[in-house]
Amino acid sequence: MPDMSARVSLAVTHLVPLAKDLDQNKVTPGVLGFIVFAVMALAVWGLMKSMSKHMNKVDFEESPDPEAEQAKKAADSGARKG
Repeated sequence: MPDMSARVSLAVTHLVPLAKDLDQNKVTPGVLGFIVFAVMALAVWGLMKSMSKHMNKVDFEESPDPEAEQAKKAADSGARKG
């Protein structure tokens, strides 16, 4: 089975004649540009979906700040005395 880069170059080789069939006087990204953009958009969509799935697995619970707890205890004890 050929590797991914060989398959991509083979696909691009077949698409280049499609891009040359268009008017040579126009400067446009053409069919090949659209296909490259669509592939990149699908890749970004897949990465975002994967990242979202991984971020939902994260179970983060912040540990309490010891200095804040000491300050709170000191404030509570001061309020009880007064």
